[in-house]
Amino acid sequence: MIPLSTKMRPSSLDDFVGQKHFMYKGSLLYNSIKNKTFDSAIFFGPSGTGKTTLARMIANEMDAGFTEINASTTGIKELKEILENAKVKFFGLEQRTTYLYVDEFHRWNKLQQDSLLKALEEGVIKFIGSTTENPYFSINNAILSRVGHIYEFKRLTKDEILTVLNRTLKDREKGLGALNLECADGAMDILADMSDGDARVALDALGFIADNLSEGKKIDSDVIGEAMQRRTTFYDKSEDKYNLLSALQKSVRGSDPDAAIHYLARLIEGGADEKMIGRRLLVMASEDISLAYPNAITIVNACVQAALTVGFPEAQINLAEAVILMASCPKSNRTVEALYAAQSDLRSKEIDDVPAHLMDSHYGGAKKLGRGIGYKYPHQYGGYVEQQYLPDNLYKDGVDYYEPSDNGTEASFKKYLQSIGKKK
Repeated sequence: MIPLSTKMRPSSLDDFVGQKHFMYKGSLLYNSIKNKTFDSAIFFGPSGTGKTTLARMIANEMDAGFTEINASTTGIKELKEILENAKVKFFGLEQRTTYLYVDEFHRWNKLQQDSLLKALEEGVIKFIGSTTENPYFSINNAILSRVGHIYEFKRLTKDEILTVLNRTLKDREKGLGALNLECADGAMDILADMSDGDARVALDALGFIADNLSEGKKIDSDVIGEAMQRRTTFYDKSEDKYNLLSALQKSVRGSDPDAAIHYLARLIEGGADEKMIGRRLLVMASEDISLAYPNAITIVNACVQAALTVGFPEAQINLAEAVILMASCPKSNRTVEALYAAQSDLRSKEIDDVPAHLMDSHYGGAKKLGRGIGYKYPHQYGGYVEQQYLPDNLYKDGVDYYEPSDNGTEASFKKYLQSIGKKK
């Protein structure tokens, strides 16, 4: 049986949902596809965000040959056959370019990746590679330099997932419209929330429900929880989600470990996943703890990564460690306050240029332009030397964004800055 997520792949660019930071009517990517000038690209981002869907639509729009393979199941031998066929089409009577889409491209080793180089240089193929890993770490530089365009796909928003789900419920040809399914108020909101920005997860869960829903029963939160194998208490009322996360953060900020662990327990018992909780904990480590205990972000990140690795129920132990640690250690919000103050000045003032002695001087002609002249290298002066770093007008105004607290480790930073005359 064909999964619902496959059936509902849009065939038109205008029906594509998500990735509005680069894919919208009139965008450079959209126009390159419509103008048939699209060349090669790498798509990277989480699963279920539209990478394969967009690759297939591009091939359709370009009126070109299209070959789709998965790097986990295709080796050098099969790839050579594909490239040879593409070469015949390109240099033969057809004179037709082939678009090669390689899913999970990061799974190929260097030799396999490099086997594409000649075909790319000759124009025999146009290449689209998709990966869930950062291409700058997982893909050879030789490939990156020849492809050029790298597009980062982001998780779909709740509203975008809802658009996909509601379209599916109404579509009588490819979707579930002919079934006339009855949905309880807010049911699709819960499914969109629990899908974590993954359209494939949302659609396949909805397809599973539609195939197995008892006659006369409506889709409600209990049905969705059963399909997703997770509790839905946390998602039944959207305001509860934000209230509990807010209460957790404020309890940590207020150094109340008992209240903090209480709200963590309520989040877990209500069905919140480790990703959602983990994201908030990582923010708290920098926003509320910061330099009062700089190791907090490192420890919390380790706890969150451990939670993601082991999954529930054991993940709750890792998350509890992070929460108790942050609630029990010194607090400071001075780094975030410094950032906000600097951003406020950028939005409200005319800021002078970077001082000339701080400008890059590692190129020919820099000295003629006065770049880098007079810069004092602090390490030649024992680690610190007095000189101007702020733009002229901010320096003259005596701008002071960062005010270190007397809490925890930050107190030692304050003492050092005072010793060199940077803070009073």
